[in-house]
Amino acid sequence: MPGERLMASGSDVGRFHGNSLTIVEATNQEEAESKEQGGSLLGVQKICCCWPRQSSLYDTVVTDEVGKQAPLPEPPQPHTGDNQLEAMIIALTFSISLSLSLSLSVSELMLSVHSVDLLSSKMGQNRMEHHTDHYHGNALIIRRGQTFQIELDLSRPFNSNTDKLHLDLRTGPLPMVSKNTHVIIQLVEELEDDRWEAKIVERNGNRIKLSVNSHAKAVIGKYKLTVTVESPKGGSATTRDPRKDIVMLFNPWCEDDTVYMDDEEEKKEYVLNDTGRLYYGTEKQIGDRTWNYGQFLEGMLEACLYVLEKSEIPPPGRGDPVNVVRVISAMINSQDDNGVLAGNWSGNYVGGVSPTAWNGSVEILKKYHKEGGLPVKYGQCWVFSGVTTTVLRCLGIPCRSVTNFQSAHDTDVSLTTDMYFDEKMEPFDELNTDSVWNFHVWNDCWMARPDLPPGNGGWQALDATPQETSQGTFRCGPASVTAIRTGQVYLKYDTPFIFAEVNSDKIYWQRNLDGIFTQIQCEKKAVGHCISTKAVGSDKRNDITHLYKHTEGSEEERIAVETASRYGTKPDVYSTSMAEDVSLEVKLEGEGPRMGADAQLTIVMTNFSSQTRKTTLHIQVAVMYYTGVLKGTVKKDKMPVALKPNEVKAMQWVLPYHSYQDQLVDQAALMLTLSGRVSETQQVLATQTSFRLRTPDLSIEAVGEAVVGKKMTAKITFTNPLPRTLKGVVLRVEGLGLQEVKEVVVGDVGSHSTVTRTEHFIPTQAGHRKLVAALDCKQLTQVHGVADISPVGPRLGASVPLAVWYQNKHSIIWEADWPLSDTAW
Repeated sequence: MPGERLMASGSDVGRFHGNSLTIVEATNQEEAESKEQGGSLLGVQKICCCWPRQSSLYDTVVTDEVGKQAPLPEPPQPHTGDNQLEAMIIALTFSISLSLSLSLSVSELMLSVHSVDLLSSKMGQNRMEHHTDHYHGNALIIRRGQTFQIELDLSRPFNSNTDKLHLDLRTGPLPMVSKNTHVIIQLVEELEDDRWEAKIVERNGNRIKLSVNSHAKAVIGKYKLTVTVESPKGGSATTRDPRKDIVMLFNPWCEDDTVYMDDEEEKKEYVLNDTGRLYYGTEKQIGDRTWNYGQFLEGMLEACLYVLEKSEIPPPGRGDPVNVVRVISAMINSQDDNGVLAGNWSGNYVGGVSPTAWNGSVEILKKYHKEGGLPVKYGQCWVFSGVTTTVLRCLGIPCRSVTNFQSAHDTDVSLTTDMYFDEKMEPFDELNTDSVWNFHVWNDCWMARPDLPPGNGGWQALDATPQETSQGTFRCGPASVTAIRTGQVYLKYDTPFIFAEVNSDKIYWQRNLDGIFTQIQCEKKAVGHCISTKAVGSDKRNDITHLYKHTEGSEEERIAVETASRYGTKPDVYSTSMAEDVSLEVKLEGEGPRMGADAQLTIVMTNFSSQTRKTTLHIQVAVMYYTGVLKGTVKKDKMPVALKPNEVKAMQWVLPYHSYQDQLVDQAALMLTLSGRVSETQQVLATQTSFRLRTPDLSIEAVGEAVVGKKMTAKITFTNPLPRTLKGVVLRVEGLGLQEVKEVVVGDVGSHSTVTRTEHFIPTQAGHRKLVAALDCKQLTQVHGVADISPVGPRLGASVPLAVWYQNKHSIIWEADWPLSDTAW
């Protein structure tokens, strides 16, 4: 428009020292005035073929800092009679001089940031190199101690000689440089390890690419990013954009990170695997089930960070994995801090979900996040463990669920499991507060322990199930597994409690007539059997008992036990020895008794002496929660036994179905207690054996071809093993990359009847997947099944139902065919 000027400020350069340059678009009026004046510049332009028309010289004026037109430098005037070549050389020389001045002026204009590209796409270099490409969404998710790249689009090319640039990262409610929650990242010439710094690695016009290095002990969590630039004429900073937030995780791939793990296959298993196996039952009847950890699904990273945030752990403490896992062990239970899961061992789960009905962690954590931190109902040990594995793997800490069979619960820090009897050898229920759980599930997490003596790094035991308080809060660990194995129970955290769970001796005490209790029996192999976790790279069970304890009965194991006991409340418990020449044990045939039938057990007694031995066995069977808490006795019996010298005698004992049918609780567990006294030597015989009644599996059969985007079918079959009708049966079905959690109402199932339900679903992810189902029924628990399904990507040229992307509880709300090309998939 006539009379309008477009200005761009400059700086002191060249022949115009002291003036700011402003590029201004010439108007028609100004051009006409120049023609009227007949100035030499116009004349030179007309005669010089090298002088560009509509050039910056002709279309540009230079103003001073207040915007007034500054006089242009006078070009040398050609002498009268000079030839055209001389005029052209003079004009060209002046043109180059002025253009250079203007160019330098532009390079000194005020610098600003137009945009920031975090290069955060799932399949981009950052996410792939940081092993975060599995996480949902396109946020920048990185691991500490490793470089990442970002691109900046600036208002002009960056001049390293005069311009300055730094990044600001802030996390927590009150970021402070001294607390490592406000990080200022300066530009450097060369990157060095173990520090925050950035380097320009690529330039393209106004765009620069930075390689940014993070500290290996950086605080984890969500960081707010701003970029600040400065030039001689002033500076500016970007405003915070939540879409540009950066999530920092622990880094098992970084040797300087405390959670570094060397073995690549173990990292794939303990960090990147989103499904696993949990073990339950008894040492002689080990059951297993698939658990969906789902740490990479939509909303899961946000939910796990929310758990960390709600813990109110000071942000500076989030850089230490010891602090983080200790806090997570408290936050997974709701006992004293409104954590994720409310525990319930009562058998009454009204208002929530039965612990045996959960198939994974996803629904639990999403519900907790969505409802603003309201504890989810209900959980027991394997649920607490499964959720803990999800959270820690999501945050980047290698983690696994671990099951201990015959797991002791020491309530008085004696480091022994104590059983008390009265004068008649009847259990003294009021004093028997220690218990032995059929099984207990906790976690191992991997990290160095710089806070402990050397050699105690590696696997650390962690338990989120609320059993006993630690420093006033229901939490447990991390305790070095090495310290547990060697009996170094004085090392933190909570090592005595976990030692007792896996390696305490079971001490039997009898009250005398004077009221004093005397030690009458010591079982040295009663606790800590078949400690199990999922094997790396397969669904097989891996026995890791040797990591927690030396071989039972070995000198090393006895030294560890006696070393630990000296730090307990009964340090003199091993001061007396006891003669033993008769042994007593219970054996189960095959996989053990099944639900709905009589339970048959074998009692084996061995006489190691050369003389006859006689005793009367007192037999008691009680229904038991898997935690070792007895619900009630279902049968008592007596059995006289006479043993010949060196005889081994096996005796069958039967528990009829009608004795326990109306008494069972969650895990269908029973405790058999045997006790007696050898007449000839007064040796006390006592042992306890827990066993469970095996339940049937759900049979899941995939039908049809498994292709992403194509509807397929699964048949789920169940047979009621009981001679009674099951009421209100519900199936809970889910599968990562197959379908979200879905409840299928089955209704009543008659005695010994078989029912089949057909489920339709549309796979959304290719690769090896697992469809899992669990039965939810008051009368029958711990019934579940799994099917391996491996969907393939759709064939090129095929049509994919778009309903695969629009599912709401698996009800298709819109469907259309999308022709698939090689660029679309």
